[in-house]
Amino acid sequence: MHSPSSRNALLFLGVLAASSIVAAAPRPEVVTSGLENPWGVAFLPDGRFLVTEKAGRMRLVSADGSLGAPLAGVPPVAAGGQGGLLDVLADSDFEKNRTLYFCFSQPEAGGPANGTALARAQLSADGSRLENLRIIFSQRPKVVSRNHFGCRIVEARDGTLFLTLGERFSRKEDAQKLDNHLGKLVRIAKDGTAPADNPFVGRPGALPEIWSYGHRNSQGATLAPDGKLWMHEHGPQGGDEINIPQAGHNYGWPVITYGENYGGGKIGEGLTRKEGMEQPLHYWVPSIAPSGMAFLTSDRYGAAWKGNLFVGSLKFGYLDRIELRDGKVVAEHRLLEEGRARIRDVKQGPDGLLYVLTDESDGKLIRLRPD
Repeated sequence: MHSPSSRNALLFLGVLAASSIVAAAPRPEVVTSGLENPWGVAFLPDGRFLVTEKAGRMRLVSADGSLGAPLAGVPPVAAGGQGGLLDVLADSDFEKNRTLYFCFSQPEAGGPANGTALARAQLSADGSRLENLRIIFSQRPKVVSRNHFGCRIVEARDGTLFLTLGERFSRKEDAQKLDNHLGKLVRIAKDGTAPADNPFVGRPGALPEIWSYGHRNSQGATLAPDGKLWMHEHGPQGGDEINIPQAGHNYGWPVITYGENYGGGKIGEGLTRKEGMEQPLHYWVPSIAPSGMAFLTSDRYGAAWKGNLFVGSLKFGYLDRIELRDGKVVAEHRLLEEGRARIRDVKQGPDGLLYVLTDESDGKLIRLRPD
């Protein structure tokens, strides 16, 4: 069990950045540590947490911070680079069906290629294993790459599932083509079928699971308070974006971008705008390498924070608190900045508090306590 005191947590993370509109910043409290490069966290109704480790392990964490043994039944993953066991989500009706969804880099059978896959399984009654495992989505085509898997899962209010998919880095031009899943946001039913109202259903040469396209590598997605899906995606060298993906719309990668090639030089047409391609709601230059994304809907931190958007930064090691007004970003505040820990995931828990995962060999699940 790993449950350091609040004092040690403050020594590790530093004091949260002050804000002129918050009387006292929340304090970080380590729920558990000893996680190896954790990637995603889900909340169970009994107060436990389910955490994935990129190497291919899934663990239960008790409410008191006790770290359980790895669950049995996790399928093989293509661990390495940016690949491995990635996001996890508990079904909205988990109390009745004990169903989980998780995405991972799926190795090609008998070959060197891989791709993002989404699995459905049930947590056993004793919490020791996954049962009735089924792959409900598998990205096509498989690619020989260790990069850009995307892999955030969101359950929409209508019960469908959104899954973000990277363009695998070496195949960026495929993000503009509808005959593949590279650089796409897909929407599927919980049995893996494409809903009839998806925008490309029945269109020749287009895959029916596709919701939107022209994406690069999204590691953050969440529902806004009004039920709309928001997502962010990594830019190349600059140009990370926040988007509100609309059905059938093209988000431009790699034709237009606010970033540039690594080492310099234009990408695509060297433009930031083009007719028929959407502009981001917000973008970052330089890149912050965003991962994890959550809206705060509770009032646990006061009125000034309610409705704010939170995004983790891998590159600079902070949690970005984003103020919005009329659908636009009006201010950003850096939290957890002094710790310089890579923030991989951020979610609001059932208790209305924010939780973050740090992507390190001794990764931590951290709760932000209102002071």
